[in-house]
Amino acid sequence: MGAAAARGVGYRGSLNMTLAEARNLGAAIGCDFYVTGDAQTIRRSSSARPVYFESYASVFVVSARTGRLVLWDRPAAEADHPEQAEGYLLAALDARKAARYAAGVVEAFEREERERFRPASDEEAEALIDLSTDEGAEAHKDLREPAPYRRLRPAYPDTASRAEAEATVDAAVEIGADGEVGRVEIVRWAGFGLDDSVVSTIRQMHFRPAMRDGEAVAVRVLLRYNFRKPTVPK
Repeated sequence: MGAAAARGVGYRGSLNMTLAEARNLGAAIGCDFYVTGDAQTIRRSSSARPVYFESYASVFVVSARTGRLVLWDRPAAEADHPEQAEGYLLAALDARKAARYAAGVVEAFEREERERFRPASDEEAEALIDLSTDEGAEAHKDLREPAPYRRLRPAYPDTASRAEAEATVDAAVEIGADGEVGRVEIVRWAGFGLDDSVVSTIRQMHFRPAMRDGEAVAVRVLLRYNFRKPTVPK
């Protein structure tokens, strides 16, 4: 990654970006796809092993064209000494990992190309009222927003727990005039299984539809979920 280009758009190493932030970073670098992430070696202890070291790398592959997170990975290795753990981690980042990342990029590129040539019809675009932005919500203040019959909380997955991830996930959700969930797009991603947890939860929800002048209407809304590490009981 071009460090100077990244700093120029204010990037400080976040792995919790909006689509716009991710696109801006990609435009500054000058590419179609890029890899970002971090790596650390941490001293740990447990009842089974008084002292050991864990080396890990968080690998995020991002589309600069759409800002979407293409895939994430978190290979890790443990050993009695930090140098050993780092050596094992480097060995884990072998050609098979690179091939998997490359395959993910190819799949994302092909999907984006299909989307480019399959735009929504004018009728569909006009029928959907966009409340997912501040501007849209302000322009449609006369509209009663949809409300879930039951609020569901996304699970904090084991993959996030192992990474001790804390992040915010935003989803733009289309809700039909019948109150059913349509398209769900992650517009601020976090990886570590959190995005999938959000989408899975939203797919289970049912809503009282948005109303305007006594009629149900289809809308797009923004749903935000904040994830924090669960508190371990003492």
